[in-house]
Amino acid sequence: MLHDLLKKPPDLSPIKALSPDILLLTDIDYDAGLVTLRTLSDQIGPYPYLLSQRPNRGLPTGRDIDGDGRLGEPEDAQGFGNFSGQGGMALLSRYPLTLLEDHSPLLWKDAPDSQIARTDPAYDVQRLSSSGHWAVQVDSPLGQITLLTLTATPPVFDGPEDRNGRRNRDEVLFWHHHLPQHPEPVILLGNFNLDPKRSDGLRAAASKVLSAPRLQDPLPDQPTVTWDGTGPMRVSYVLPDSRFQVTQAGVQPALPDLGPHGLVWVTITGAQ
Repeated sequence: MLHDLLKKPPDLSPIKALSPDILLLTDIDYDAGLVTLRTLSDQIGPYPYLLSQRPNRGLPTGRDIDGDGRLGEPEDAQGFGNFSGQGGMALLSRYPLTLLEDHSPLLWKDAPDSQIARTDPAYDVQRLSSSGHWAVQVDSPLGQITLLTLTATPPVFDGPEDRNGRRNRDEVLFWHHHLPQHPEPVILLGNFNLDPKRSDGLRAAASKVLSAPRLQDPLPDQPTVTWDGTGPMRVSYVLPDSRFQVTQAGVQPALPDLGPHGLVWVTITGAQ
């Protein structure tokens, strides 16, 4: 994806027109030297503050997770991926960023209320995050805000054991369990890969996050993606702290060059 952005830049004018102060990208390959993010910033910014961390996708586990007798396949990685660094997250910001916590190394078995099976072939090495979970401080004009980010695994593409469904549930609920550890104003954002009403996944996880008194949902029931097989679904979220006042919110239509997902955006004013 990084190579494609440099070789054939997509039409990014809708993002430039929206001009968000903080932009979270998901399913973007790891950009260790920030070359692509700086190029992107030049096109839609400027965004002087950039953050990219190596995701778990493509990182070998050394285990035959799918049980086909072969090692080192995309299905055997910490998160599905053909190479280490595929499909991570990146942040672009007009305001200073500080990475407070990177929970990407957390083992799934050690996550709160973990649903990993004791018989899982990677029980002792499998990480919770298929991509990552970051807590990032933003020094904004509204004061310090903590972004709680994630990109969860799709709760499908498995068998009756529902391994992906259980892992998706635990990824989605991770920040819900950790909200008490962040008394400061927060914004939870990212790709849950889970619709609270229309998903084949464990939908109660998304509903539980959306009903948290600490957070507010500016776009209830608003689809964010349309897939050929399922139709419109809500899988991406921006959930501000209930102390913020939301003045506007919406979903920018998907950009054809960048996949089926729309850009979820929310405008907020100061925390009460």
